[in-house]
Amino acid sequence: MADRTAVAPTDHADLRQRVDAALAAFFQRRRRWLRDVDEALLPMADAIEDFVLGGGKRLRPAFAYWGYRGAGGADSAAVVTALSALELVQASALIHDDLMDGSDTRRGEPSIHRRFAARHRRSGWRGAPDGFGASAAILLGDLSLVWSDEVLHGAGLDPTVLQRARPVFDEMRTEVTVGQYLDVLTQFTADTSVSRATQIAQLKSAKYTVERPLLLGAALVDAPAPVMAAYSGYGLPLGEAFQLRDDVLGVFGDPVRTGKPAGDDLREGKRTFLVASAYQSGGDAGRTLLDTRLGDPALDADGVDRLRAVIVDSGALAAAEARITELTERALAAITAADIEPYARQVLVELAVAATSRSG
Repeated sequence: MADRTAVAPTDHADLRQRVDAALAAFFQRRRRWLRDVDEALLPMADAIEDFVLGGGKRLRPAFAYWGYRGAGGADSAAVVTALSALELVQASALIHDDLMDGSDTRRGEPSIHRRFAARHRRSGWRGAPDGFGASAAILLGDLSLVWSDEVLHGAGLDPTVLQRARPVFDEMRTEVTVGQYLDVLTQFTADTSVSRATQIAQLKSAKYTVERPLLLGAALVDAPAPVMAAYSGYGLPLGEAFQLRDDVLGVFGDPVRTGKPAGDDLREGKRTFLVASAYQSGGDAGRTLLDTRLGDPALDADGVDRLRAVIVDSGALAAAEARITELTERALAAITAADIEPYARQVLVELAVAATSRSG
């Protein structure tokens, strides 16, 4: 799941503060409810709040908000709160993704399943700590998805407005889920085709990071078909470029900036565009090395460096960078030509450039 790229256009900091405030208020209400049910549930509240408010770029609410404003929507606290639901969808996806990948960290902190496994060990409970951690992560991911509905529907929007937005919200959550399944499937089938890698990037990240949030914001104001088409023309290529940048950072990024160990995507056996391109363009020796070491949880620093060399020498890294440039230019052309509010257009241009930058 894409979660590494820095974003900081002029208006993003203010919107992030508003999104965080809306989520903090929601968590406070839910914390009281959980405490009243049983104080043993408070660690769940702590974990979700820490996970959501402790990091992240608020990209999805940003794209949704400026899609809304670009289509003529007026600013309101209810809209910002409703769009904050996207952060809980993101939390659900990341929590489950980290569990499936066996990731130790997220944003420089223990992943949710590791956090609860450590709690089990500290407490001296019976049974397997890792099993407890996995169970807790499944449930916390599910709870985050349930709460995304609560935030959307409890924001105070008119029911007619919600009815327009709901199909986009549901489609987005379905797409990211089936995209995640296909991602898992390729790790077991070893499908290294570029077409499969592209399909997964579009479903798992491109649509739910950029295109669907934009369309969700636009649906709130019942935007006309040309605006919706322009948002798709911008959102789909930009979302794919964002995922490609995340894939590059997953292999070549600085762990201090990404919050993930160097080469973690290689240990997890991710069949990304980078890997698929290396298989397609590399020599027999490189493909053999990928076959034997990709997906090895014990891959050490030397193994990571050798796989990186295969990716570079095959031309896969250069191909990924070229595709990021091509997709970003396509997105910028679409949004520049869009008939939307000029200031919102400028912010969306800034977001596109920042979301695909080389820093992580």
